[in-house]
Amino acid sequence: VLNPRIEPEELTGKYIVLDILAKDINGQLYNIEMQVKRHDAWSARSAFYLARMLTQQLNSGEDYSQLKPSIGIHLLDFDLFQQPEQQNQALWCFEMRDSALPKVKLGDELQLNIIELRKADRLQVCSESLQALITFFEHWQEEHIMANIDYEPVQQAMEKLKQLSADEETRRMAFVREKALRDEASLINDAIKRGEARGIKTGEVHGKAEMLTQLLSQRYGELPDWVNQK
Repeated sequence: VLNPRIEPEELTGKYIVLDILAKDINGQLYNIEMQVKRHDAWSARSAFYLARMLTQQLNSGEDYSQLKPSIGIHLLDFDLFQQPEQQNQALWCFEMRDSALPKVKLGDELQLNIIELRKADRLQVCSESLQALITFFEHWQEEHIMANIDYEPVQQAMEKLKQLSADEETRRMAFVREKALRDEASLINDAIKRGEARGIKTGEVHGKAEMLTQLLSQRYGELPDWVNQK
């Protein structure tokens, strides 16, 4: 793990939930993220950080052959792909492949893996170990479900959660973070309401302008541009 610490300012931020940078024994780099809400530019953001992880491997003048694959693993607590024909797939792997011959891959430099947790929990089509982790992410507060999971990494995670729950400072930071998220949601809702109110008012003004233009046109014929603008 290349970033083993989560700094206090990250805990109090509004967006980061989990962002782990890791390297395996072969030098391959991994960006592992947990996302709990969907952003409009989600795909652009994901591609940007994955590409940046690739480009940051080399200094000026170094050989491209030294590049190691950059692999993204994104765990989403929302459905990214929502079309009817996409409802029976929860695990996605995106690579650089030819559109006409998808079996032909350009290389291993970039790969983005996505797990839609809610779908995966519903479909139950993953390997046993991965399904146990998905169950943990989706049902960690439901003791009757977690009691049936004997996968050791999940048991270790549950034990860690118990330790954190008993720590007063961790509880305080969790409260601060939840407050920040609620405040952000309130600000967004207020902005939406203000925008809707402005939209209604603007629509009323445009409607009156259109009516006046029609009345003037009926009386005086075609109007010059300056009249329409006025």
